[in-house]
Amino acid sequence: MLYLYHYYEEATGPFCNLSDLDPEEAEAVLNRIRTEQKGFASRRPPDYLAVRRSLEQTARKIFADKGGRPVRTSPHYMTLGECPWLLSWYPRGKELRIPLSAFDPCSVSFTYGDLFPTMRVQDGKPYRGQVYTQDEILTVLETYGWPQEWNRDGTKGPERYVEAQIWEEKPLAGFRAGDF
Repeated sequence: MLYLYHYYEEATGPFCNLSDLDPEEAEAVLNRIRTEQKGFASRRPPDYLAVRRSLEQTARKIFADKGGRPVRTSPHYMTLGECPWLLSWYPRGKELRIPLSAFDPCSVSFTYGDLFPTMRVQDGKPYRGQVYTQDEILTVLETYGWPQEWNRDGTKGPERYVEAQIWEEKPLAGFRAGDF
């Protein structure tokens, strides 16, 4: 059975999403994280939120063009398969696991690697710039393998996991935390 994993800071809780906030509020939260130097997010560049919103809209359009039915304007993020390295992004990292079968395939898109490098790195790899459906990502995994296995330490490129973009709330009911 395949599972989707979500990694988050224990104090904040799961599925707290900067993209759900208005731009000014999201920037204030990110600045607070930077000031407090809370894990990986504290090292994000000044244009991070603008780039993130642009990439999310690109991924949403590509997925919809492939027959996906995104409900949310921006996704929640998970990984297909376990990636314990992501726990290190947080001072007190936690992991949540949900069966892939709990999700409507038309509400989940995938990238082979994190959305940022997948859409921005220009190295000629065929999975760059691509957003996949569930069936497509399984074929990609047959071809290239699991990045969580062949690139555990990140020395072979930016692919460290298969990212899942969750475009609806329903399967996450009961897991959502409070506010930032």
